[in-house]
Amino acid sequence: MNTILAGSIALASIPVLADTQINNYTAFAGYTGIFNTPTAEVLKKGSIDIGYNNNLDLRGEGYVDGHNYIFAAGLFDGLEVSGQIAASSMHDNLFNAEIKAENQTRDLSFNLKYQLPFVPKEWFNLAVGGKDLGGAANNYETYYLAGSREWNDFRFSAGFAVSDRATGQMDGAFAGIEWQPLDWLAVQVEHDADAVNAGLRLTVPKAWIYDVGTLTLTSKFYSNTDHAEKDTFWGVNFSMPLFERATLNDPLEAAPAPTLDADAEREAAFKAHYEEQRRLARKPLPEAKKEVTERDEYKKSLTMQTRALKAALLEDGFESVSVGFNRDPHVVVSFENYVFNRNDIDAIGLVLGRIAEHVNEPNAQFTVQLLNRGIPMLALRGHINNYREFVNTGTTPDMDIRRGEMDPIGSVSWVGMPKANSAYFKPRLTVGPALDSRLATELGVYDFSLALKADVDVPMWYGGGINLSAETEVANTSDYDDGKAFGRLAKQSGLTQATIYQTFALPYGIYNQTHIGFFKEFNDYTGIKNETTWLSGNGRHQFSAELGYFEYDDYDLDKDYQTLSYRYNWVEQDVSFHATAGRFFYEDSGVKLETRFWFGDSYVSIFAQDTDVQIAGISFSIPLTPRKDMAPTRYGQIKGNEAWRHAASTRIGESTNAIAIGRGHLVNTPVNIDKTFLNQGRLSSSYVYSNLARLREVYLTYK
Repeated sequence: MNTILAGSIALASIPVLADTQINNYTAFAGYTGIFNTPTAEVLKKGSIDIGYNNNLDLRGEGYVDGHNYIFAAGLFDGLEVSGQIAASSMHDNLFNAEIKAENQTRDLSFNLKYQLPFVPKEWFNLAVGGKDLGGAANNYETYYLAGSREWNDFRFSAGFAVSDRATGQMDGAFAGIEWQPLDWLAVQVEHDADAVNAGLRLTVPKAWIYDVGTLTLTSKFYSNTDHAEKDTFWGVNFSMPLFERATLNDPLEAAPAPTLDADAEREAAFKAHYEEQRRLARKPLPEAKKEVTERDEYKKSLTMQTRALKAALLEDGFESVSVGFNRDPHVVVSFENYVFNRNDIDAIGLVLGRIAEHVNEPNAQFTVQLLNRGIPMLALRGHINNYREFVNTGTTPDMDIRRGEMDPIGSVSWVGMPKANSAYFKPRLTVGPALDSRLATELGVYDFSLALKADVDVPMWYGGGINLSAETEVANTSDYDDGKAFGRLAKQSGLTQATIYQTFALPYGIYNQTHIGFFKEFNDYTGIKNETTWLSGNGRHQFSAELGYFEYDDYDLDKDYQTLSYRYNWVEQDVSFHATAGRFFYEDSGVKLETRFWFGDSYVSIFAQDTDVQIAGISFSIPLTPRKDMAPTRYGQIKGNEAWRHAASTRIGESTNAIAIGRGHLVNTPVNIDKTFLNQGRLSSSYVYSNLARLREVYLTYK
């Protein structure tokens, strides 16, 4: 240990001699590190790492052959969180008297590490962290400070930790060295405050797995600890970015779209045409009449351009499409989006790109109106030349973006019939999984009931329609069988919701929606759910009130709940903060807090709630549908779930970790204000301005 520490301190004081990128790895203990010790490195923002290893630390008393499952994510610049399941066996029932439960563990823990930002990178990296935070049974509770410094192909790390393990692991000073002579090979040695461990990391080239992510194989082949039943252990990890953020002025980007270059030539021709008109205006009346004739020809030309624009938008699959223009000239486009269901900003970007592609009048303006069930949701206004320059070069466009209905525009001539390709009376079928699961209980590492869920939404009139939901169970573990521990929680085949809904856009940025009908929440109910939401002009602040009243179909009883919510959207950092307080569905009262870290159309969140129990956990939401869904037909549309969410949680502040079921529960409807109408709270000017590159990228992708 003295040798490792002395070498680390000496080399940390030497100036960096080479700029070598050394890979970061997830330790067997669940954080970015070596085997048992952390480094000061963290996962990059927007990256996840899923891992497994058999180096089980049995309640801090010794190392045995077992199971460690790890999920880690880089949530913010410098912030890494992870969850870990440590289990001696996969399916042993620890309540069974024939099984020696005292020799087994099945533990769910939460880990956090933060790289301190105030230390200059050219010096070294410094991080603080904790393992097994907040749970009821903290078998692995550890707190540490770690520093790391890279030099050529080496990384040297050292730090100090505090823990209560009987083995002495991570209870005192620790240090480690990593040597990466090749991109795919790393040798690692550490002292974990108890013993010296050594091993190899082999990284599979990304090209071998289609550049999806990084696969790493680990072997710990040496340890001089006195607390292990064997010296060698192994592991495997897969890491990948959740999204690739579009950027402006990408030097690797291909040349501008040739279609828009040709349009620029046509624009120059029209400019020359107008100069000729001004010259003729100074001539006598007969020549002035000729000018009028030429203006008529111009009008025909703009009609042809807007007809081509409307045809292109209909070909893209947009609905309720209206295209018009006036003599200013000002082009107006109104449409509904059911094809880019993951994010409305993609639909807006493609529509704006189509306008720049097809309309070439000098000094022409545009106004784009996004509708949802006929309700005006967002309006954008700007100059077509300016936006065309943005598409060609990445120069920031000048646009006026506001929520709600566009400003009135006079003397608009509509091309063909307005609201072509009506969005009404077309069934929208959303297919996706419905999952109930339990992690790291005495009955098993993972128990689940998986169902296939189908939601059918039929927009029928302005702001309203009919929604039907049904599920059918497709797989489950034995503990979800009838009569077993989780049998009552298993997914049931049949109808789960059948409602009529109506949405109103009220003044001052207020939206109201009501669902009336059948709801299945363990039992069958008939009831009403109402939510009212106010969204600030720039979209940063959102207040919501939700009310529900439900009567049992089989009993003379009823349920009701009332909650108030607030959300702040920190769009510059893709982070949103949520708080909900009130009385929930199962009559527990209290508060729920959540922070969502957004990565494109996905997010990972950390949440906590205090009702009749205290719970903390981690959740994620991912789209289970392509970026662009199938275009709706006259018979309807089939798509995947654009925002499927799953969560894992544990009790905190108690000596035991009993399962808490249904705490802080609200009735969820597939059609709701936040997800369906407000684009998961992202339908705002501030969000569009923060994602201008995506507007351009979506057009260049789908043009």
